[in-house]
Amino acid sequence: MEQLGIGIGWRPEIAEAVEALPGVDWVEVVAENVCPGRLPDSLARLRSRGVTVVPHGVSLGLGGADRPSERGLAELAERALALGSPLVTEHIAFVRAGGALTASPRLEAGHLLPVPRTREALDVLCENVRIAQDSLPVPLALENIAALISWPGQELTEGQFLAELVERTGVRLLIDVANLHTNRVNHDEDPAAALDALPLEAIAYVHVAGGVERDGVWHDTHAHPVAEPVLAILRELRSRVCPPGVLLERDDDFPAAGELAGALGGELTAIRAAVAEGPPPARARGGRPGGPRSGPGPRDGVDPARERLGIAQAALLSSLVAGTPAPEGFDHRRLGVQSRALAAKRASIVARVAPELPGILGDGYRPAFLAYARTRPLRSGYRRDALDFAEQLLLAGQPSDDNARRLLTRWWEDRVAPRPPRRAGRIMRAARAALVRR
Repeated sequence: MEQLGIGIGWRPEIAEAVEALPGVDWVEVVAENVCPGRLPDSLARLRSRGVTVVPHGVSLGLGGADRPSERGLAELAERALALGSPLVTEHIAFVRAGGALTASPRLEAGHLLPVPRTREALDVLCENVRIAQDSLPVPLALENIAALISWPGQELTEGQFLAELVERTGVRLLIDVANLHTNRVNHDEDPAAALDALPLEAIAYVHVAGGVERDGVWHDTHAHPVAEPVLAILRELRSRVCPPGVLLERDDDFPAAGELAGALGGELTAIRAAVAEGPPPARARGGRPGGPRSGPGPRDGVDPARERLGIAQAALLSSLVAGTPAPEGFDHRRLGVQSRALAAKRASIVARVAPELPGILGDGYRPAFLAYARTRPLRSGYRRDALDFAEQLLLAGQPSDDNARRLLTRWWEDRVAPRPPRRAGRIMRAARAALVRR
């Protein structure tokens, strides 16, 4: 296994601080946020210094009912080659549902959602993993996710699910100890039991991240300092195996510039201390990873297991993002927490990709967007989402301030002009003309 050392997630907002941090052996970058032909200068400089860069995908949805996107796999492979990476990573999650498989509208979660831990869902996941492995030029490692909700009728524990996945596919694991803590708080799952069941020799590296507890629910925010219980799980893992790499994730709510290096450096120091504690384990406890095992491959026609999984995932996602009734067996309170979390994340991302909107709408941006998101699922990416949000506001005669509405109309028109005129476009032009006449 590639020895990576201690690393940190590279993000544009902290690029300079990451470059200046001492003792950073490697970095991880969100695969979808880099263009192979135009790497950010900071990443190029890190690579020139010999710092390993690992692309971390977030959009394949290997736990979904559909087979992996050929285009998505090709793009991940391209980034691995461009970065000279020893491996690529993704998640055990689904991120979209619906479409042709279920004859229902295609829905995007904009977030990682848990896969039911059933044998049928595991069969689909294993097939998807094998397809991905055949398409990638380097080994693949998969991450366990944090879950606010759990599926009814689980047949396997998390440790059992991961162990069988490795045995059947030979895939490597990216173990997120913060996510094990999340599942302990939210679902009363024992991290030690999960570690006991894991094929520890399959671990490619480990994630450590911060979060926060609200009303008895742990939110894996990547925006708070790493909590001591998370470090305790890292030490528990370290008592079993020396992980090839450990990486600190921080994605949002960064400390002020003057405090950033100290805060990140302090967390990296705590991680190094946790990894260094205790004698090297005599052997890694847990099962040994097997090689890829034959199993059903892609075939023509409808796969009943995929169809059943697709229908279940579409029903869950629709209840979360479109307000349809909750599927039977789910905790309604937790579904509400997850639904609000998805909408809040969506609002934050739209504000980043279209910063003019909160600039125009001020304090009214967030409540207006959350009201819009309750009945309008994400379908075609966040830039399209920003345009649709603005369009719906204008069609409703909002915002009430004439100047703000004029600015929003101009912003919207500037970005949809290349499209053929639609009824909404005619309404926008009429509204703008009325404002000008005032």
